[in-house]
Amino acid sequence: MMKLLPVAPLLLLLLTTLEARPKPAALKCRTGPLDIVFVIDSSRSVRPFEFETMRRFMIDIIGSLDVGPNATRVGVIQYSSQVQNIFSLKTFFTRADMEKAINSIVPLAQGTMTGLAIQYAMNVAFTTQEGARPLHKKIPRIAIIVTDGRPQDRVTEVATQARNAGIEIYAVGIQRADMNSLRAMASPPLEEHVFLVESFELIQQFGKQFQDKLCGVDMCMEQEHGCQHSCVSTPGSFYCECNPGYRLNMDRKTCSPIDACADGRHGCQHQCVSTRGSYSCHCRVGYYLNHDKRSCSMIDYCSFGNHSCQHECVSIPNGHYCRCRSGFTLQPDSRSCRATDLCNGVDHGCEFKCVSTEGSYRCVCPEGRQLQADGKTCSKCGAGHVDLVMVIDGSKSVRPQNFELVKQFVNRIVDLLEVSPHGTRVGLVQYSSRVRTEFPLNKYHSADEIKKAVMEVEYMEKGTMTGLALKHMVEHSFSELEGARPLSHNVPRIGLVFTDGRSQDDISEWARRAKESGAGGWGTPNCSALGIPGWFLGVAGSG
Repeated sequence: MMKLLPVAPLLLLLLTTLEARPKPAALKCRTGPLDIVFVIDSSRSVRPFEFETMRRFMIDIIGSLDVGPNATRVGVIQYSSQVQNIFSLKTFFTRADMEKAINSIVPLAQGTMTGLAIQYAMNVAFTTQEGARPLHKKIPRIAIIVTDGRPQDRVTEVATQARNAGIEIYAVGIQRADMNSLRAMASPPLEEHVFLVESFELIQQFGKQFQDKLCGVDMCMEQEHGCQHSCVSTPGSFYCECNPGYRLNMDRKTCSPIDACADGRHGCQHQCVSTRGSYSCHCRVGYYLNHDKRSCSMIDYCSFGNHSCQHECVSIPNGHYCRCRSGFTLQPDSRSCRATDLCNGVDHGCEFKCVSTEGSYRCVCPEGRQLQADGKTCSKCGAGHVDLVMVIDGSKSVRPQNFELVKQFVNRIVDLLEVSPHGTRVGLVQYSSRVRTEFPLNKYHSADEIKKAVMEVEYMEKGTMTGLALKHMVEHSFSELEGARPLSHNVPRIGLVFTDGRSQDDISEWARRAKESGAGGWGTPNCSALGIPGWFLGVAGSG
């Protein structure tokens, strides 16, 4: 007699009565349709004659099944260090085709990655794309794992996931199989789903008994199930179910009322009120429940028509308040409005800024620029020509978003200038741990060219060597070779240094030399609107 560890008493009873029944070859499953996937170990430790016995095991069990597209569907995968699909649940619907495919299997003869095989069965073999019936049809999904040894990967977690996904797992161990691994894989109750067969020679005999686990026994009728509400029979086992409005307790037999609000899936926007097995949604004060019985909408007190607001009425949960349109101020009576800012109420057309006055408005220009005869536009900063070199901080502490802001600010300065070879010339230098001339004073001769070049400057993102940048500016940027006009022409030389913090080197010596050499100044004649109160300009908002 072979050794079955552990084996349910019912299975032993079926074994003793097996001889007295008709030959299994003529017997078909009397249960409903099943989706069965065989997961077969073909690792190197399985010898050829042993693998042949596994073939017979599968063929014998398939021979007892009523196979067909609307009956039982069968799939087979083998595994070692990898997983190979032999045929899926949708491939064959006759026993002859299945038997032919099983007999043509070539063992993989590598490692024993049982966890990987279970993962494949869950994610691929039991999908509707591979032929499994949808879960809502409640057709049992059964995985029969046959292995001879210990898994070389973890099986506990993936087997739990597979069981939670609705797969019933039978674990059949041969000879050297690890019982703890078999128990970790199988579905509960373990005594109904875990089997250890002493030798490959006995697996065929075991297969005849295993057919009884899958076929024809209403387990709820055969034994005392202990279910509080209802018992559901499955091939070779059963499980308990609770009536609507109840959940199954940890003992898998008794039932408790469900708090329908507790799982968070009720969809109530405001409040969920639980009743036995059901729930209802309620809204907070000032809101009403919509037709979907889940979402809430605020009561529109303004729609009642008694708000008396001159401009706009705004509803709030407990009432309403009046609001004025832009350019108006709410009066002390909290209902009427008075115009306060005509700049917001008309298309003023001011180039720079509109300033409201009582009952009117006027346009103003930035310091150093004059309002033109049209009363809207401002004069250009063209009264004085300069050689302007802007030195921008490209260190990593500036951060990319602030570096982009600096480039935009540089272009706003360029917009204020009358750029030309004989007018204002502009050069740009970037520094971090090193200094780079982005373009010299004689490179571009129009504001559009300069602005385009500024936006194409790439961020260096390293250290902060401000002193080195000043040295470069004095020695190179304001040289006649790079486009600076001779000092004898009395063209002001202005250097703007943008920085976000402390320099990593000394700046005092080269700042002094810069001022002595003529690079500096607090602005151009009649154009202090450059907005530079001193020689250095810090980057606002940077790190």
